[in-house]
Amino acid sequence: MITMARDLPLLWPEILVLLAGAGALACEMLRLPRTALAVATALLLAATALSLPLLSLDTTVFGGTFRVDALSVWAKLILLPATVLALLLARAELAGSDREGTVYALLCFTSFGALVLAGSGDTMFLVLGVLLSGLGAFALVAYPRDDAATEAAMKFFVFASVAGAVMVFGLSYWFGATGTTLLDDLATPGLPPAAIAIGLAGMIVGLGYKASLAPFHFWAPDAYEGAPVSVAAYLSVVPKIGALFALAQVARDLPPGSGWSGAVAAVAVLTMTWGYLAALVQDNLVRLLAYSSIAQAGYFLLGIVAVGASPLALLSLVLFGAAYAAMNLGAFAIIQRSGRTLESFAGLGRARPAVGVAMVLFLLSLTGIPPLAGFVGKLLLFGAAIDANHTWLAVIAIVNSVLSLAVYLRIVVALYRQPAGAPGVPAGGALVTLVWVAALAATLLIGLAAQPLLAPLV
Repeated sequence: MITMARDLPLLWPEILVLLAGAGALACEMLRLPRTALAVATALLLAATALSLPLLSLDTTVFGGTFRVDALSVWAKLILLPATVLALLLARAELAGSDREGTVYALLCFTSFGALVLAGSGDTMFLVLGVLLSGLGAFALVAYPRDDAATEAAMKFFVFASVAGAVMVFGLSYWFGATGTTLLDDLATPGLPPAAIAIGLAGMIVGLGYKASLAPFHFWAPDAYEGAPVSVAAYLSVVPKIGALFALAQVARDLPPGSGWSGAVAAVAVLTMTWGYLAALVQDNLVRLLAYSSIAQAGYFLLGIVAVGASPLALLSLVLFGAAYAAMNLGAFAIIQRSGRTLESFAGLGRARPAVGVAMVLFLLSLTGIPPLAGFVGKLLLFGAAIDANHTWLAVIAIVNSVLSLAVYLRIVVALYRQPAGAPGVPAGGALVTLVWVAALAATLLIGLAAQPLLAPLV
């Protein structure tokens, strides 16, 4: 039953995110980009603050179609601050360009789509979230209006259109089998296995494209490379985590005997392995981190396969989501500051010791080296997979972590080798520095203070 007086107050964070996008767009129409940034940042921070009182809730709104639970609330607490950092990166990179305020509005609207995904309790909300988070992303990738950006955005759009159509086709079987679009009803006994399997395949295609899971990842490297670095940083974190949390929401209601966990585990192996193997041969750092983000998405799936089978499942997803957002945004911020190629990083660690150390820590955290945030997140993911009797998957993930060391050490070597010529001039200034410092603080805090941080989640 829909009760507006009860439901709307639980959605104030989402409402403020929408207002942030609308406010930034209005300011852009008045040619006030700095005001657009201030309005968007203030409303996103207010939405984050209003999410904190919701942590203790486990309920739904609008007749069960949208969930206000630990997973969706933690999505707000991770994705909204991440969007604020992306706004600052965009300001540092795009200040003074045409339609600057439009970028801030699109970032807010795309984040709203990611929040819709993370709280989905209905297949129509899954479709709506994919569309909302996709439409803004296409425009963000195309923002530079050069050949590379236009081609990347077109590939992104075509791939998204096909994946979205396959997703809707598959989800129609769930509606046909249950007579409703609510995810809760997937647990009804006696549903046709074929309908569940087809729906699962469509859902994995749709959310897999959004999270850049292999083999639905082909758009990501080109889109990240063609887009501004700040947009690439944003796309690697916010829509991806929203889609992965949506997949966890679906997994909570899938019938245990439907074989869904095996299918997700197979995608996890392919995603982790292919991501790191492809990253090994990249010299463009944006493409390298694009493949890295593909591989990291595979690690999230370790928590998802354990949903319903391990108490660590949702906990590991939340903690690794926060860790991943911090370390990935930090690494992209330093790339935005210093250059897109391995050669541009040559000697950076010698010339700028603080920047070099920060980048090394981000890369070690992405690898999963203790005591950094990535290690704590991956340790919980491994534990969740083992609890769910997927020990083999945890072993493959550990082997891939060793492979990732070879990927990230290529950047570390470049940081400290002697440059062939004069070091390049860093770009970005104070805002970029603020972003990587904040990201580094979060990476260290999550890793070093994991136990007290985990206490409220358990």
